[in-house]
Amino acid sequence: MATPPTREYAINRPRPFRFTTSMPPLTRPARRWRDEIRRIEELGFSSVSVSDHLTGGWAMDPLVAMTVAAEATSRLRVLSLVLCNDFRHPVALHRALANLDVFSGGRVEFGLGAGWLRDDHDAAGLRFDPAGVRIDRLAESIGIILDLFGGKPVSRTGRYYRVTDLVGLPEPAQRPHPPLLVGGGGRRILELAGRTADIVGVNPRLAPGRDPLSAAAELSADRLDEQLAWARAAARGAGRDPATMEFQLRMFDVRVTHRGVEQRCTSSHAALVPAEALADSPVALRGDVEECVDRLLALRDRFGINYLHLGSNLAAAAPIVDRLAGR
Repeated sequence: MATPPTREYAINRPRPFRFTTSMPPLTRPARRWRDEIRRIEELGFSSVSVSDHLTGGWAMDPLVAMTVAAEATSRLRVLSLVLCNDFRHPVALHRALANLDVFSGGRVEFGLGAGWLRDDHDAAGLRFDPAGVRIDRLAESIGIILDLFGGKPVSRTGRYYRVTDLVGLPEPAQRPHPPLLVGGGGRRILELAGRTADIVGVNPRLAPGRDPLSAAAELSADRLDEQLAWARAAARGAGRDPATMEFQLRMFDVRVTHRGVEQRCTSSHAALVPAEALADSPVALRGDVEECVDRLLALRDRFGINYLHLGSNLAAAAPIVDRLAGR
């Protein structure tokens, strides 16, 4: 059984860099899919991550894909980035996560979110409540899941869920539980992350049709400072030390020149932002490998962010991961 990773760090000690990348889509034979997952492990990534959607051609069930990826590897961690809370009851989700943590030897990280894509809810006949309601329901779900990892009978009667005298089994390999990731771009969700999560994911709030100047501000260093401050203040208010948490960020525009060839991985959201604003954004990574390494070191020094998603282009990310993973 794997030894649980430590979550205690001195305030001024930077956390080692960790990197995740997306699972390959389920558009190739299963054998090749497993080979690609093993390649991600060989390249030194800390985890492989999977999203949770029902529409838009999305085919993978995150929990099944995480299970197969864990079975195909020996060190790679599996991360849901993120599960939609409205798709699963917290009792059933806890049981699945606890099982997977045991079977994988303690290699599970679970991101859980309130759900943001209305099309998914509409397609499944689920009511798409206002954001505040979805966040309240997520908070209640997180409380139940964490209580079930506590090893004692759980009874809770809330607005959205009711649990009566239930013991959460099996005991996970990681104690007290697999690391929880909660993230977003708004104040309420980031404050929830600060109160409850082991990993805080910070995401810009972007949508098609958003004013370009507003989108540029959303991707600015000042905005990132503000978002991180919300999470850290909420942690302190809940009696938690922010230094015990990890902070995760996805790069939206990655352009790495390696051996004379530029490898690119750019999110569709990047098109919402003027090019000159994006170039100065913390979520842009451009240059040769040495320049990108220096930029990420500076990012960690300023913001305390150590857990990074560099997109799905392994050719772009691999030389950076080779230089910084675990450093």
